[in-house]
Amino acid sequence: MPVDAGVSSDGIVFQREQYNKGGLSRKYWDYRDESIISAIGGGGRILDAGCGEGILLEKLVKRFPDREVMGLDIDPINIKICGEHGLPVRQGGLYGLPFGDESFDVCLFIEVIEHLDRPHEALAELNRVLRKGGRLLILFPNDLTFKIARVMMLMFKEAFYDTGHLRQWTPGAMKRALAENGFRVVTKKSMPLPFFPISLHHLTVAEKDF
Repeated sequence: MPVDAGVSSDGIVFQREQYNKGGLSRKYWDYRDESIISAIGGGGRILDAGCGEGILLEKLVKRFPDREVMGLDIDPINIKICGEHGLPVRQGGLYGLPFGDESFDVCLFIEVIEHLDRPHEALAELNRVLRKGGRLLILFPNDLTFKIARVMMLMFKEAFYDTGHLRQWTPGAMKRALAENGFRVVTKKSMPLPFFPISLHHLTVAEKDF
C-alpha cells in the first residue's frame, strides 16, 4: 500500500515495489511475516485488519488453504492492488468493522496501530469481532531504529518520507492498552533482536479475555 495514503503521488512508497526489490529488506520482511504466521495458532477464520497491499494476506491464503482468510483496508488503492492479486478483501474502517460479533478466531493488526488517532476504539472493535479466547497479533515498528537502518543501507527516500505515524508504541504501553480492552498478552517478541530499543519491530500476541 502507499505507506502513507495522505502523501502526494510523487512521494508514495509502495509496499510491493519495495518488497520486489529483493535483497536484505525482503529477507527481513519474509522473516517478520514468518514470525507472525508461526504465532497464529489454531482456529478457523482469520482477519488481516489493515492489510495494505496484501503481501502478508497472500502468504496467509497460501499457508492456510483450508481456513477462511479475509483482508480489510480502508484505502481504495490497497483494495485495487489486492484485487489485482486475487485476494479476498473488503473495504472498511477500523473504528466500525463490517463484521458481526465473534466472527473470527484470529485477527492480525500489523503495522497499523501507530497510524491511528483512536487506537482504543480499534482495539475494542477487534475484541468485538473475535470469539472468546480468540487470538490477536499486533506488530508495530521502532521508528528510530528503522530510520537509522535505512540510512545505513542508503535507502534515503524510505528513511525520510512521512510515515504518517502518530505514536511510537512500546511493549509496555501495548500491554496496558490490550488489558484495558479485554485482552491478555500470552507472548511477545522483539525482532530481529530481543531488546526493543535496538530492534525494528515488536510482536505482541494476546487472547481475548472478555
